[in-house]
Amino acid sequence: MAAPNLSPALRAPASSRAHPKAKPGYGKRSVPKQRHDGEGDFTLLPERERHIAGYVDALPEGAAMDIKSLARSQPLYGQMAVGSALRALGVAGHLRHVRCLSGEGDQVRWVTRTFWSRTAHDNEWWTAFLAAEEHHPAPQEAPEAGAPAPGEAPDPEPAPAPVPAQPPAPVVPQQRTAEQVSAPVHAVGDPSPAFAALARLGRTDSRLALSAADCAALEQAAAEWFARGVDADYLTHALTAGLPASVDSPFGFVRRRLHDKLPPRLPAVTPAAQTTPARRLMVECTECGAPGRPEAFRDGLCRPCRELDPA
Repeated sequence: MAAPNLSPALRAPASSRAHPKAKPGYGKRSVPKQRHDGEGDFTLLPERERHIAGYVDALPEGAAMDIKSLARSQPLYGQMAVGSALRALGVAGHLRHVRCLSGEGDQVRWVTRTFWSRTAHDNEWWTAFLAAEEHHPAPQEAPEAGAPAPGEAPDPEPAPAPVPAQPPAPVVPQQRTAEQVSAPVHAVGDPSPAFAALARLGRTDSRLALSAADCAALEQAAAEWFARGVDADYLTHALTAGLPASVDSPFGFVRRRLHDKLPPRLPAVTPAAQTTPARRLMVECTECGAPGRPEAFRDGLCRPCRELDPA
């Protein structure tokens, strides 16, 4: 193997100031407690890796770290060379590609970050760092372009054009919670969901054909199922599954099953469970991009890529 070039690291050119930013939540993220940069950084790396490392180190937080963006800013190296250099920097202990969950409530998505360290670290250090990172709360992401800063009022919008007066819309009753349901509520003349589900039983299986009077008598019991979060398909399946060869009294049979198979109430979801997603983190292989747990990677490579590496 050729002896490494020990000349100082090539610092990033002025074009790094025009390097594109990644979307909020993505891109470069420096590990904490790094030493100050100096001319002796990356001196043990080959020239190409030394140049790419110096360029990446000078990039701001959140800069795009995909191969195309880096190669577009490099007059000396193309995409294949940049990809090979990033792989070598991962093996050397300077970076790890990571996927992690970000966001709150229903706005949760997987984001890809590249953790960068000016100081090379071994596999044990990276495994411990990523394990601690997984249990940290997700950091607040930068606002989208054009969004007002926190505490800043948005620009006033132009007043809407006047619209012709419309007749008042009919008042729609507000939907009640499950705990408030005590009797079936539906529009006048329309059957309730519980009544409709009971009426369709005979069309699903003729052995459970009910009359209108039967459905009215059982409506309250069926409404209790809907109050516990089930839908008409669930109710129908529960009442028609495993029927005997013949049913002498459909009314009595359905009444019994409505009582015996009544589902439990689900526990209420706490606000903390709604707004704080379970923190998950996976490392990406710097060669093939396959995700996995941090402890399954060595030098930033998954097992198949390590076995294929002649080194």
